Amino acid sequence: MPTLEYQTAGESHGPTLVCTITGLPAGLPLDMDLINGELRRRQGGYGRGGRQRIETDVADFVTGVRLGKTTGAPVTALVKNKDSRLDDLERTPRVHRPRPGHADLAGSVKWLTTDCRETLERASAREPAARTVGGAVARCLLREIGVETFGFVRQILDAGTEVEVTPENWNQLRDARDASDTYCPDADATEKQRAIIRQAKIDKDTVGGLVETHVFGLPMGIGSCMDWRDKLDARIAYAVLGIQAFKACEIGLGRATGSHLGSKVHDPIHYDGSKSGEPHLGFVRSSNNAGGTEGGMTNGMPVVVTGTMKPIATLLQGLPSVDLNTKQPEQSQYERSDICAVSAASVVMEHAVAFEVARAALSKFGGDTLVEFTDNHERFMANARILPLDPPEQRIT
Repeated sequence: MPTLEYQTAGESHGPTLVCTITGLPAGLPLDMDLINGELRRRQGGYGRGGRQRIETDVADFVTGVRLGKTTGAPVTALVKNKDSRLDDLERTPRVHRPRPGHADLAGSVKWLTTDCRETLERASAREPAARTVGGAVARCLLREIGVETFGFVRQILDAGTEVEVTPENWNQLRDARDASDTYCPDADATEKQRAIIRQAKIDKDTVGGLVETHVFGLPMGIGSCMDWRDKLDARIAYAVLGIQAFKACEIGLGRATGSHLGSKVHDPIHYDGSKSGEPHLGFVRSSNNAGGTEGGMTNGMPVVVTGTMKPIATLLQGLPSVDLNTKQPEQSQYERSDICAVSAASVVMEHAVAFEVARAALSKFGGDTLVEFTDNHERFMANARILPLDPPEQRIT
């Protein structure tokens, strides 16, 4: 069967954003409350700009869906832009003064123009609305095999939370996150983050931060060590660093693993037969420094991903730049933007991670239909629970 993939199209101020997903099995119900709810969440968060008051993001599925379920054909979803004015040069003028930290200058040289408009329209953080749709559809697939994701803001500038996320408490933390307008499940940290964003607005500056995604319920063996292109952690890092303004991705303990001895890094393995019915098959760990992956494959522990979003490159005060037409010093040009979009980034990363996990799961279990996919998952888990399979006749078919 084809590999699960998706592609986006559309510009920030064009008529619509497009997400096309190929490789989905037939018969998958699409939870429109989930999909549109995640689009709304991406638009929220303290520190967002005026664009979010203009748009009302809703996914309109125009191909590959019949009576609310996928057909096996490519699925196409549209997210319409109300602020569509790409060809209106009075309201959407040419941009000749590139912003440091943005794609403006590199894109203008790449496409041999002094107008940054075409580059910035595609490089804009409006595009991840389409990626959120793709990831939310992937979450619909993952739920069919008992897999859930949870994303939140860990830190904005230097205000963060030390909250520990577990399979037992993540639902309560999700409620706390949803009560926070910075999407941080810690009320004290939320207040400090709000104060930082308020001050940045006064100073005509911007702030970034750390976001985190946890994936629960994944069985062992999703991903592969046989081909570097199929390593799940590598695929996740690729997807995360493809999100606008992301500069780093860590799995589990991440870069801190280089500051500790191996005895303090690697997660001891124990077996608890009373938990053999869990996705980890009873192979439990006292820690999860590996972040749920070893050798490019899931190891039964929750997958934990941390992403770093840099401060937004569009500052109200501007930054030193040049006019591409005259080569003379100028302040960078201003485009309507956010002071802080870390909250939105947490939503986008959760869905970028979800898509890669769903891709790997579908590669493992296969199936042209949802029934085959879920049956294959159940058969694999049944076989895994009775290891070792000797003689081969013991295999559950």
